[in-house]
Amino acid sequence: MSGMETLAPYMNKPTKAEQPTIYIDSREATTAPKIVKGLKEQGARIQIKTLQKGDYIISDQCAFERKTVQDLASTLTHRHLFDQLFALKEAYERPFILIEGHLPEVFKFRRIKPASIWGALFALAKQQILLIHTTNHEETTAFLYTAAKQEQLIERRKPAIHPVKRHKTLSDAQIFFMASLPNLGRERATNLLQTYQNPLDALQNVENWAKVVNGLGPKTATKVKSILHKPYKKPE
Repeated sequence: MSGMETLAPYMNKPTKAEQPTIYIDSREATTAPKIVKGLKEQGARIQIKTLQKGDYIISDQCAFERKTVQDLASTLTHRHLFDQLFALKEAYERPFILIEGHLPEVFKFRRIKPASIWGALFALAKQQILLIHTTNHEETTAFLYTAAKQEQLIERRKPAIHPVKRHKTLSDAQIFFMASLPNLGRERATNLLQTYQNPLDALQNVENWAKVVNGLGPKTATKVKSILHKPYKKPE
């Protein structure tokens, strides 16, 4: 083991004064109280905040988006998963997706083909978004606590909430604007802008999206047209 780092620092239980701090999104804290309780029982200092991106922040580099297997199936069909994680990547150097549950369960959803799951995970890996898999909330708790100890007590990195990056260029702003429309997301918004050059021309040609732009169907165009043409009603 000469010249190599050992696992001893990660196995030693820290003293009370050395416990790591973990930031948890307030919505996540509501939906995953067992994880919050487990981390507190381990000794971690918990700070519940309204986070713009991510569910758990353990350092200035590492942030996690947690999804149950059921969440994974749902977000894959609505493309929310990619939007969430790409935004997390813009804010943190080391973004993670933490999938909790028995992964083969996702294949029981009839509307999702196995190839779609593997393709999505491979696409995230290519974007350097790392995957962590746990089978239950106990494993999730143990992993987050251990990872936070490593980052803060060994690597001496402090947890930090990074603001969402502002759009630095006109192109970023155009993508953000188009991606906010129903069922589009960043990838489809980019395809539209590459086809029509600017948002105005894209919106004026919404009738032709399904014919001209790969991956866009008539349902998406119908929803966008509804937003563009229906009169605004003040919320009651």
